[in-house]
Amino acid sequence: MSLQWNGVMPAVFTWLKESKSGALEIDLDATQKQAASILKTQGKGGSRMSGLVGSGTLGENSYLSTKQRLSLLKSLSEVAKEYNVPLISGAAAETKEELAKIVEGLATVGVDTVMVMPPKTKEVPSEKEMYEYYTFSEATAKDVGITIMPYNNPDAAGYHALSTELLLKLAKLPNVTALKISTIDVSIIETMMLANKDLKILAGVDTVTVHAGLAGASGGITGVGCIFPKASVTMQEYILNGEWAEANKISQALNSLSYLDAQPLLMEYLKLAMGIHHNDIAGGLRTFGKKLTQQQIDDVRARYILAKERLEVLDLIG
Repeated sequence: MSLQWNGVMPAVFTWLKESKSGALEIDLDATQKQAASILKTQGKGGSRMSGLVGSGTLGENSYLSTKQRLSLLKSLSEVAKEYNVPLISGAAAETKEELAKIVEGLATVGVDTVMVMPPKTKEVPSEKEMYEYYTFSEATAKDVGITIMPYNNPDAAGYHALSTELLLKLAKLPNVTALKISTIDVSIIETMMLANKDLKILAGVDTVTVHAGLAGASGGITGVGCIFPKASVTMQEYILNGEWAEANKISQALNSLSYLDAQPLLMEYLKLAMGIHHNDIAGGLRTFGKKLTQQQIDDVRARYILAKERLEVLDLIG
């Protein structure tokens, strides 16, 4: 498998079903089918998604037990292998020792690259502590035959921001394949690319896909692309070819939905949009997360319809 990190990768939703007792449980079959349908979709230029992200923020990650998470990723690894793409999942912990255990566990179920979040500590770690946390996970990943992707999410509450200097230093580690930068401030990406033109940076917010590409990002991790994969892949094709006007048309068409990717309830909103798209609203509303109000449901539906109408004009539904 070739890990190029040029392209877009879907952060797939974890589909849930009701058990006999009425409790929610993971529907592994439905989750696999959704992931496969996204990975098999081609853009207008013939390319496909270049990776698969499982059990991320959009995949109910913060609500899953370790056992649930590993069984979910094991089933998604089958899909990733079938389509010959890397399986990516995130990891966060308070200490580097805890993090190492998580990385080891993810390697056993077929994860190829671990997106490593900053440490989950109340106090902001020093640059030295932060560097040690990442180098420890990088060495652990090497020992178990996988790689890591430092994940900077400075806009999200609760995450310590990684400095540009630290990210550039981490990028030099042999077992770091790419950096994920989830921010609407794409000048961070541009600053880093000016310092090292060979960096592989993935954008993590759907509203800035084109702007991140202009700044030098080689690809992105998408939520909206799970709903409209043909549009997402085609937009990335245009970005990689430098066809900015065409890419921007798609970005604008998707914008009513992409906007939701930068909101605190992004998982609940985008999962519902996925449910509407597949005529399975009940399934889209099944989540371990927050229950949406009728007003929020109506807003997501209106945003979905607007994006779909705009994409139909561009022949990008599929």
